[in-house]
Amino acid sequence: MWFKNLTLYRFNKPFSTDTETLEKALADFTFSPCTSQDISKFGFSNALGKKGHSLVHSAENRHLICVTKEEKILPGQVIKEAIDEKVAEIEELESRKVTKKEKDAMKDEITTTLLPRAFSRRSQTHALILPELDMILVDSSSATKAEELLALLRKALGSLPVIPLSYTKPVEQTLTEWLQAGEAPQPFEMQDEAELKSDSEEGGIVRFKQQVLQEDEVLAHIATGKQVHKLALHFAQSVAFVMQSDASIKRVKFSEEFRAGNDDLGNEDPLARLDADFALMGSELVAFIQALHGAFGPMEESI
Repeated sequence: MWFKNLTLYRFNKPFSTDTETLEKALADFTFSPCTSQDISKFGFSNALGKKGHSLVHSAENRHLICVTKEEKILPGQVIKEAIDEKVAEIEELESRKVTKKEKDAMKDEITTTLLPRAFSRRSQTHALILPELDMILVDSSSATKAEELLALLRKALGSLPVIPLSYTKPVEQTLTEWLQAGEAPQPFEMQDEAELKSDSEEGGIVRFKQQVLQEDEVLAHIATGKQVHKLALHFAQSVAFVMQSDASIKRVKFSEEFRAGNDDLGNEDPLARLDADFALMGSELVAFIQALHGAFGPMEESI
């Protein structure tokens, strides 16, 4: 439920699809497990997991969706060993070299044979659609996984006019200015971790952890031309995170005090608790994103 990473996208046009329409659109692309011959499956699943009953969970016109991916695990080494064994057998029996075309056919045949016995793994990726901000937040540190989710959502809706979030002023320039000033603007607060990178290939990368970032040792790297590409920050004492130069946000962690805001509800009704936690998280993420926009300046317009 609680997002751990944020890959941010914004809509070029207002998102006006209501919950019921969105639910119907996703239903045509619901996740189903792999059969014996499937190497992978990908589709929408219940937004609130096993305790949920719908593909879309909405509160205050904020929509939570989820995709599930199942992949069969077939180690390349296992396939290679099976091919090598078969090639050796043919070459010994027929006294000839096996061609590349034959090896490719063997690979397909062996993969088909092994698939029913292969283990599988599942992963889930959530996304939060925020019409009030014209944005969609994907809970993933991988741009590839985020794009997979968006591609399926685009297929379900027919179109999805989104672009990655970026700011007119480069994020690394803003982060560098904060580090030089010794503080971030309210409601943000610098923590003790940063990564500085030089624009030149010879300049390299330097990382600091559990370090007072205002010390001369750190600032000396900025003097030599390095810029801050990652910076650990805190938002309003509720969210710890690492801001990255590509405007993505990693290692998001909601504080225990903040998450305890719904403790009075208890856990007797798990679905009600999930709903309350979603509402709490959604409201704070909206405030968080709005604060980011205020701190990093105007967003870059699409071309």
